[in-house]
Amino acid sequence: MPAHVRKGDTVIIRTGSNKGQIGEVIRVDTKNFSVIVKGVNLRTKHLRPSRTNPQGSIITKEAPIHMSNVSPVVDGKPVRVGFRINPDGSKVRVARRAGKDLKVLNTVHGPRQRAAKS
Repeated sequence: MPAHVRKGDTVIIRTGSNKGQIGEVIRVDTKNFSVIVKGVNLRTKHLRPSRTNPQGSIITKEAPIHMSNVSPVVDGKPVRVGFRINPDGSKVRVARRAGKDLKVLNTVHGPRQRAAKS
């Protein structure tokens, strides 16, 4: 099943303690169905002293959010995502509410070539 969220998308958090916050997707983990959103779901971690860091420290970093709890944003509103295949064979993500194409990233492989039946 294709993921409805990609790296670089602007998303809104739909549930949980961060509900309503908007941020950009930094990383998508397809194996665990989670995403990391910039500036959202922040957690603090205490690091013990080591040779490289003799004082120890406290760092703040983003924790993953399940992919089902985020939605892409178009015109400030969350949207569902559909897919459309263009006449040249390329597959495009489409916002169901507005009908607009979602942010298109540079594809490495380009449109798919259909094999000729013999």
